[in-house]
Amino acid sequence: MTAPAVVATTDLVAVAWLRTVPEVPAQQVATTLPTDTAAWASTGFVQVAVVGGSPNPHLPVRAPVVAVSCWACAPRTSGKPPWGKANSLAEAVRAGTWGAAGRVVELPVGGLRARVLEAYVLTEPRRVPDDEAGYARYDLDLALPWTDASGVRP
Repeated sequence: MTAPAVVATTDLVAVAWLRTVPEVPAQQVATTLPTDTAAWASTGFVQVAVVGGSPNPHLPVRAPVVAVSCWACAPRTSGKPPWGKANSLAEAVRAGTWGAAGRVVELPVGGLRARVLEAYVLTEPRRVPDDEAGYARYDLDLALPWTDASGVRP
């Protein structure tokens, strides 16, 4: 039995694309929020999750909607959620969509690449209050149509 082929997924593409956005801390983007805040307390963290969309039935194009959560935590001495830092990350993601058409991103597995055909925000960044851990969080929804570009040069 052979191992399954490694393929591009929307999770991988969304993380790779967000890591190219200026003012988003590239090493602080993933699908899971780390439990140890020490690694991201100074920069904030961007978490992604696929929440909808559909592949094109006639072309090899995916058209997902990705939920983007921008997190920030206060230093232990403060106790006040750093809303400004979380909002700044969300606004950086929004601004990063301008001029994003056709960007090729390297995926972290198997030498795969994807071409992000466009990126645009579907919702205004919205504040998510009352986090039990005292974190600040802003959410927005992002359309991120993409296609495999593993055999294509940028």
